[in-house]
Amino acid sequence: MHTLIVGATGGIGGAAARAFAARGDRLTLSGRDAGRLSALAAELGADSRTADLGYESHVRALLEETGEIDTLIYAAGAALPGPVQQADPAAVRAVWNANYFGALWVLKHGLGRLTPGGRVYLMGARPELVTARGFSQYAASKAALSRAAEIARLEVRDVGITLVLPPAVDTGLWSQVGRVPRGAISPEVVAAALVQDRDGPPQRELRPEG
Repeated sequence: MHTLIVGATGGIGGAAARAFAARGDRLTLSGRDAGRLSALAAELGADSRTADLGYESHVRALLEETGEIDTLIYAAGAALPGPVQQADPAAVRAVWNANYFGALWVLKHGLGRLTPGGRVYLMGARPELVTARGFSQYAASKAALSRAAEIARLEVRDVGITLVLPPAVDTGLWSQVGRVPRGAISPEVVAAALVQDRDGPPQRELRPEG
């Protein structure tokens, strides 16, 4: 199978890349950090293409160059927390580009390139875990992603769209917040859940647990 992982240089994306490579999939990896992306692709024998998810043109070019795919994993994300009254326009745009608009462009240009029976995995967030001070934009962008996925399911056939809802995951994203929450699971746990789910029937939600 051909698997495209967007956000492959992040914690969950990198773990998913290694897990699907071990499964025997042919991989195309995408991210913004060209150095880390090239190193990961070399390690796994994968193709790699850099893309800035804030630009639809970048995402369209990525999907055109990638071609037909069987599995699409959207693992990009950003938190950049801060109070509503101090919302910084650049930070807000970065959060929405990573969590929502990038995913929207990937769905727009990627759904038609999935083979029958193909699968899409989108990294969401459990509402009860992100309803916290400073997380207005993170929570809102993840809620928007959830609703967009719900509507996309009504609009496409022969493709499974799964919203992945892990608990806190021990990744570099928490460096934007301060510290990793107690009890956070590893990215490898999420990656293993993705591989296991891919071998079964599609479901609307996937909730990895430690």
